[in-house]
Amino acid sequence: MVASQVALEQDAYVKRRGNREEERTKMTEWTYATQWESVARALADEPAIIQQDKVMTWREFDRAANGLADYLVDSGLGRQAKVAVYARNCPEYLVGTYAAFKASLVPFNVNYRYGNDELLYLFENGDAEAVLFETVYAQRLDAIRSRLPGVKRWIAIERDGAPVPEWAVSYSDIESADEAPTGNGPRRSEDLMFIYTGGTTGMPKAVMWRQGDLIGKGNYGANPLLSLEPMSGPEESGERAKAMPIPVRMLIAPPLMHGTGLLSAFAALSGGGTVLLNRPDHFNAAETLDLAEQRKATWMIIVGQPFAQPLLDALDADPGRWNLQSMLFFTSSGAMWNEENKKGLLRHMPQAALMDAFSSSEALGLGSSVMTAADTVHTAQFVLGEDCAVFDEQGQRIEPGSGVKGRVAVGGFIPAGYYKDPAKSAATFIEIEGRRWSMPGDWALVNADGSLTLLGRGSQCINTGGEKVFPEEVEEALKRHPSVVDAAVCGLPDPRFGERIAAIASLKPGVAADPAGLIEHVRSELAHYKAPRHLLCVDIVPRAPNGKMDYAEVRRLAAEAFAVDQT
Repeated sequence: MVASQVALEQDAYVKRRGNREEERTKMTEWTYATQWESVARALADEPAIIQQDKVMTWREFDRAANGLADYLVDSGLGRQAKVAVYARNCPEYLVGTYAAFKASLVPFNVNYRYGNDELLYLFENGDAEAVLFETVYAQRLDAIRSRLPGVKRWIAIERDGAPVPEWAVSYSDIESADEAPTGNGPRRSEDLMFIYTGGTTGMPKAVMWRQGDLIGKGNYGANPLLSLEPMSGPEESGERAKAMPIPVRMLIAPPLMHGTGLLSAFAALSGGGTVLLNRPDHFNAAETLDLAEQRKATWMIIVGQPFAQPLLDALDADPGRWNLQSMLFFTSSGAMWNEENKKGLLRHMPQAALMDAFSSSEALGLGSSVMTAADTVHTAQFVLGEDCAVFDEQGQRIEPGSGVKGRVAVGGFIPAGYYKDPAKSAATFIEIEGRRWSMPGDWALVNADGSLTLLGRGSQCINTGGEKVFPEEVEEALKRHPSVVDAAVCGLPDPRFGERIAAIASLKPGVAADPAGLIEHVRSELAHYKAPRHLLCVDIVPRAPNGKMDYAEVRRLAAEAFAVDQT
């Protein structure tokens, strides 16, 4: 595509975006609670959430959220007070979030793998006034709650035989209600929710999303489920849900405590669909496929290779065991998903479309890749999302095919910033070309056809002898070796080159470790300076429950194995 054509497309896009922003100012107040209440009225007896044998109808979902919202308001939580949800995947997680929305409160996610100090930081940073938690975490909370005087209510979800502590109220004792609370006044599009990032590059940050912006992102095409003709108001959600030609039954494989799982659940609920949840304690590929077959899932949400590979391994090990003809979509976000795995899944589900979303908590819809049985897409190749651009370090747009690396940015419906972090907000949410963009730090090349080749997150970039190396590129090269299941790459201090590249890899069962051979494989695919100097074979590459790489643990293991002083 020539530069003049690109410019014309950009001009046309800006006009479309301007029209949409003008439309947005005329909209009514867009909130999830108003949308979901509309769906509950229209589909009262249809399932909203299913976990194993437990089915919660839309009527039950709505009434439970009403009761919890009443309780929170009666407990003194005023408009935009913060509510922490500290639970694994379960219906109560979504009820708690819905209740917060109903009462114009701000829900936020809590990583259930955190230790005491991390939890204390999160609750203090988030100004939590109520905490909804599973009783399996009661002992951990009891150790820090005396240091959290701002928390007015502890609400315990009884789980796994762990009793409700005396300092908490039992979730099951809070009565459902027919009417939503009115104590905090009318809901507004500006009402917030927080999504805490994983903290892989420092302490977790709370991304402040306005509900109107999140809903607007879906209404204008970033979400395939909601990219129908835009509604004039959220009250139309129920009627649109009834008109859906195929009911959405979305199986959420990753944790709801991370953005991929939670925002996908929001999309399913806003479309009048059903959220399907695995058992809360772990991901099991065979059980996930059982659930998909039993409940006739139409959509599955995963986080790249850590979820996709076990699914393919299970399907290959027992072909024909599962009838998955109902499955129409797979969507992944947050981790690399390679071409070979996609081809394998399509052998078992040729009717499905595999959608790889290039997004982050602070930048939704940066790019997308859709692969079908008839259309192959290479690993890390994305179509630039609507409202997106790639800029160099001087703030100039990257010319397609120029070979210049740039940072990917998204405009339009974006977060308000990071809570309590104006410096980080200013660095991420920047103004270029007279408009505001979210630029979280992902680097990419713009190919001649306008597509993107994703390089990786700048915060993980390794500088070795003046050359910049993105870990994701080396990781993908390693994973293309037939013996490798998963891989992670990091930089270690080096007195001569500043940093040297180290890798960690897990291998297929029965394969003998051959670090030198794997390093040579990388050399055969990439420039020699990108090849790891060291490689450690491990049973499992460290990842968070949502599938994202735990780079802090990767660096610790590599430093320990290769005698590098991290201090």
